[in-house]
Amino acid sequence: MNNGFYYETEIGKIGIIENGTAITHLHLKESIPQDVNIIETPLLKKANKQLQEYLTGKRQTFDLPLAPQGTEFQQKVWSVLQEIPYGKTYSYKDVAKNIGNIKASRAVGMANNKNPIPIFIPCHRVIGSNGKLVGYACGLDVKEKLLEIEKQNGNS
Repeated sequence: MNNGFYYETEIGKIGIIENGTAITHLHLKESIPQDVNIIETPLLKKANKQLQEYLTGKRQTFDLPLAPQGTEFQQKVWSVLQEIPYGKTYSYKDVAKNIGNIKASRAVGMANNKNPIPIFIPCHRVIGSNGKLVGYACGLDVKEKLLEIEKQNGNS
């Protein structure tokens, strides 16, 4: 059975879920599913510590085992997202190019939307080709806040 725990952060209450060996989900603006044990494990403590450090600008990369479940295409997209440098943004087209399918921008957007571990897998770093903040499952206000944190702390 999976374990999860809620944490208060400057972007609101966040639920993090792990499967005993890796982080599987991060929930903003929604609750942890009922079939999850609400217990704080060492891995969840570590994930929260790193998340808090990130949100205060003290951490630029995460050192956590991640195990997102998704299709082969989604896995490719999420892998590219993890390669986007801190403080940088890619367009959906850039991500599509990186997975070898330039015409897959819309599908990349759908894969972004299905990312079960936002922030740790930084889908907030993907923006429209016109530079606009478009679509974010956790809300555009959160996306804007995360990008602002990275912009302010990117040169450290």
